[in-house]
Amino acid sequence: MAISRDLPAIDTAALQRVGGQLGSNPAGIFEDPSGKRYYVKTLESPAHARNEWLAAQLYQLAGAPTLTYVATRAPEQIATEWLALDKTCVAHLDAGERRQAQRWFGVHAWTANWDAAGYHGDNQGVAAGRVLTLDLGGALAFRAQGDPKGKAFADRVAELDQLRQDAANPHAVALFGGMTPADIAAAIRVVIGISDESIRQTILDHGGTLNLAEKLIARKADMAGRLPDWN
Repeated sequence: MAISRDLPAIDTAALQRVGGQLGSNPAGIFEDPSGKRYYVKTLESPAHARNEWLAAQLYQLAGAPTLTYVATRAPEQIATEWLALDKTCVAHLDAGERRQAQRWFGVHAWTANWDAAGYHGDNQGVAAGRVLTLDLGGALAFRAQGDPKGKAFADRVAELDQLRQDAANPHAVALFGGMTPADIAAAIRVVIGISDESIRQTILDHGGTLNLAEKLIARKADMAGRLPDWN
């Protein structure tokens, strides 16, 4: 996963739209004069866009692969560099690809990414043999279509169970439900190995609040406390 820091924030008003939306939010494929393409979503609010941008920073901090996020001038937009994918659905992942995706289960749970697998199983994809999370709009404090999660985004990481068991999220259950206790423990260790200070710094450096940072630290601690459940 990457965050592009070399390019200035893109302005879609100065780009050519060359394709339409692929997900549930208004979006399009845009091309700059050099031929470089971006997928740009217009979200419900600047707060929702900032929320996804922060989620991308946390995925990068954890080492979890995603598309490459690019800053935008419009505060309600979120953009990623366009990438041709070999697979675009959980159902199409082979056994090795499923294991790749499961490695990041702890990151999805930690960031409360209810939409990790996608409503249609379309938030996990493969490019050049690498499994990527394709959309982070359902992580942290907002649902994928922009509704705040409120108290459901709590200090306790209920997602450790929900992403594996919730019948209303069938593609997540299909992907994560068969993980062994050892798999779950390994995925949790990915998160609890991140330092509190790096979480604070990442959140604060990218426009987030100290309250959000402390919530992510509390959620990490909850995961650490529950690790013996899977050992």
